[in-house]
Amino acid sequence: MAGENAISVTGLGVRFRRNRRGRRSIKAIFSSARRRTPKGEFWALRDVSFTVRPGESIGVVGRNGQGKSTLLKLVAGVLLPDEGTVEVSGGVAPLIEITGGFVGDLTVRENVRLTAGLHGMSRRQVTDRYDEIIEFAELEDFQDTPYRHLSNGMKVRLAFSVVSQLDHPILLVDEVLAVGDKAFREKCYARIDELLAGGRTLFFVSHREADLKRFCTRGLYIRDHRLALDAPISEVLEEYNGDNERS
Repeated sequence: MAGENAISVTGLGVRFRRNRRGRRSIKAIFSSARRRTPKGEFWALRDVSFTVRPGESIGVVGRNGQGKSTLLKLVAGVLLPDEGTVEVSGGVAPLIEITGGFVGDLTVRENVRLTAGLHGMSRRQVTDRYDEIIEFAELEDFQDTPYRHLSNGMKVRLAFSVVSQLDHPILLVDEVLAVGDKAFREKCYARIDELLAGGRTLFFVSHREADLKRFCTRGLYIRDHRLALDAPISEVLEEYNGDNERS
């Protein structure tokens, strides 16, 4: 158990095959971490350690390809580490690859019930919150429309609306606020503010400095696939921006 921490990460490392982006064999998953990295593989993250206390708002920054989204997937349990441990206290509400898990031939109504159920909502909870989910997503006129006929913006609105209704204490967010129109982003901001005011823990990956400053008090800077800095978000952004200017 993670004890008093919401998230505890110790000596975390994960490696991928370059020619199979992220797809690893069972042999690779269970191989010894001490073994030399085989040809064609690389460490997406290595020797990453930190803790997150309940109610903290953490922003994760770094250049593309440094392992930020991989870190969120490890915390979410979507990926298994090759070395080290990830311990999470309580469930996670993952806004990661946000439209994943929806079924194209099912209607909006059917997808809400299916996806919310897969995330741990009871049938009663889904029924009680269904109208609010549809209203937030602005899909009142599309409830019986097959999911595959929705626009990309509609799909994102639906996914955010479902996941933000989960009661899990940890919210994982990966760049989803950069999607959609300005009006809907403001609704998302207000919803996240509401969740944070209720004591949720936020683990947030973004390239939008304004969003990081708005929601996060602390930052993690991933550089060269390792944790380069764990500090207040203003210090982390200053270091990150300085590296970008020098490169």
